[in-house]
Amino acid sequence: MRNNLQELRTAAGLSQQACADALGITRQTVISIEKGHFDPRLSLAFRIAEYFDKRVDDVFSS
Repeated sequence: MRNNLQELRTAAGLSQQACADALGITRQTVISIEKGHFDPRLSLAFRIAEYFDKRVDDVFSS
């Protein structure tokens, strides 16, 4: 699954740690999602999309 987390995060001026803190996850999880090594559960995917005011489809694609 491809994602735009890194682009959204950097456009918002957030560090990986600040993004992780805002989402209630670890920095390592942010890194893993950005590298495509980890596909988040639906609940986290929706939380990420909501945080960046995007649709899940705008953040994650197959």
